[in-house]
Amino acid sequence: MADLALETTGLCFWYQPDRPVLQEIDVRVPRGQFLAIVGANGSGKTTLVKHFNGLLRPGRGAVRVYGQETAGRNVGELARHVGFLFQHPEQQIFSASIRREVAFAPQNLGLSSAEVEARVDTALARFDLGDISELPPAILSYGIRRQVTLASLAAMDPPILVLDEPTVGLDARGIRETFAWLRELHASGRTIVLVTHDMNLVVEYAERALILSVGKVLGDGQPADLFRQPDLLARASLRLPPVMALAEALRPRGLHADALTVEAFCQAYAALLDPPPASRSQRQKGSDGQGPDREGAITQGEAQP
Repeated sequence: MADLALETTGLCFWYQPDRPVLQEIDVRVPRGQFLAIVGANGSGKTTLVKHFNGLLRPGRGAVRVYGQETAGRNVGELARHVGFLFQHPEQQIFSASIRREVAFAPQNLGLSSAEVEARVDTALARFDLGDISELPPAILSYGIRRQVTLASLAAMDPPILVLDEPTVGLDARGIRETFAWLRELHASGRTIVLVTHDMNLVVEYAERALILSVGKVLGDGQPADLFRQPDLLARASLRLPPVMALAEALRPRGLHADALTVEAFCQAYAALLDPPPASRSQRQKGSDGQGPDREGAITQGEAQP
């Protein structure tokens, strides 16, 4: 279908015939969606996304990129549509300098020298690599090498980006910068597929989450809806994001349980401590009309350490 970026139909895969890794995976990813794929180690997340750019081929079933099957199309051709970030940067870095590494993909897209140079300069600046662009990536820290792989992906500028655990090795600043970039790309219409163990990132950025367990789709929907199903999370060996767990714990005391992010939680908690005047006057009416009704509410005094 024209409005689909990625699609799998009855996808099955195995490394050994008697040990299926993916079992009858049916997934449709619309153009421009931000999809997070989550699940315990060994659930099949990385195996699934490696089918999107042809690194793996279906044992049975089909994979389509913009409606065309990946069968018979090589990785280089698919890379024009699907940019892939490996979990470990050493798996995709091979050039003698950062600049040459970042330039490799756009050069192989057949772009003009001027366009390649412009893309490389923009990507190096975006990830603060300009001052060290002539250094060999192999001698740099893990976090810097991760930034190099992100810059390479940015210079390539594909319409679909698949990122396998992109925050591994990044400090807090690197994570913020990476997801600020992803948010910009998503806003411009790019399709983002994120594989992650960080549930905070899922609720903060993803429109949709796909939960895998032992090679099968266990859940598919909006993160907020999925994370409100404790039985589903337990079956997938997943935990609530800490901020949602705290919100749920305070729900009996009146906190709104839809606080998915830290910012939303702080706003809900502040509203609970200082409610609108109408709500405050109701709270101050006790059963005898004189004392405050304390049941199910947190007062400012109780909030003090």
